[in-house]
Amino acid sequence: MQALLSVAPGGPETLELTTLPDPVPGKGELLVAVKAAGVNFPDTLMIRDLYQIKPPRPFAPGGEIAGVVQAVGDGVSGFEVGDRVLALTGHGGFATHLTLKAKMAVKFPETIPFEEAACFIFTYGTSYHALKDRAAIRQGETLLILGAAGGVGSAAIELGKAMGARVIAAVSSPDKAEFCRKIGADETIVYARDMDRDAQKALSSEIKALAGGEGVDVVYDAVGGDYAEPALRSMAWNGRYLVVGFPAGIPKVPLNLPLLKGCQIVGVFWGASVFRDPKGHAENVSELFGLYASGQVKPQISARYSLDRAAEALVHLADRSALGKIVVTLDEV
Repeated sequence: MQALLSVAPGGPETLELTTLPDPVPGKGELLVAVKAAGVNFPDTLMIRDLYQIKPPRPFAPGGEIAGVVQAVGDGVSGFEVGDRVLALTGHGGFATHLTLKAKMAVKFPETIPFEEAACFIFTYGTSYHALKDRAAIRQGETLLILGAAGGVGSAAIELGKAMGARVIAAVSSPDKAEFCRKIGADETIVYARDMDRDAQKALSSEIKALAGGEGVDVVYDAVGGDYAEPALRSMAWNGRYLVVGFPAGIPKVPLNLPLLKGCQIVGVFWGASVFRDPKGHAENVSELFGLYASGQVKPQISARYSLDRAAEALVHLADRSALGKIVVTLDEV
């Protein structure tokens, strides 16, 4: 087998394509031939030792995969050789083969291509958990999405529309705004990349003008940094501010704002929720497959990389230029 390994803390340039012995599934495990692996922001942090999970080295990044079961370990029921499965692996996905606990694998229908299956659970799982479980978003509410052109952001656009919300997509460039409109956003905002106080005031004013009424009912913040405060200032009474990620840095916000707005600041740690509430996660996955079947959601894949170029995929993601999802393909899909 081959794997792109992190052998020392650092950026994508430190990853090494390595040939390893083929793995053998242990008790309760599956051996999966990986056909595609999704590329997500935690991958860029994990290789730098900046993520909350720090696997022992050497390890391959890649936290979600889709592939075919090649062997079944002792004690496993419900899976057979040849089954198409997707899984959240945490890491290890940038490889031709891997073993994983059978309980982590989810069978998926042949109607979903491997590359879409590998880009499905992380982004849609995160955004569905955020909007359904954490915000309890209701039909007719206004949803503001910061970083709306990225993987979780674009998933939030589709899910927000499917759940009956009016969606305002906030992005950093006109081409990203056009992308968001194409996948269903009702309104778009192009914010400044350098967010000084004047830019913050302008952003808050623009959000309020587009939201109308008292402001935004739900903010989905996948950006953080200096973009958080103007979004929080645009909240409506009883609004819910979803804390999703911090590619622009961890924000510092005045805590008088939630008091004045009567709003909530709500953490979205989807990975932990999967382990703490597996039944709820399974229900959400089933509902997401239904939304896919009905055409209401579809992974927006903008770039594909082979395994030997997977480091470039991480660079592409980290520079915040990506639209939708990026995937590493390891076989004909």
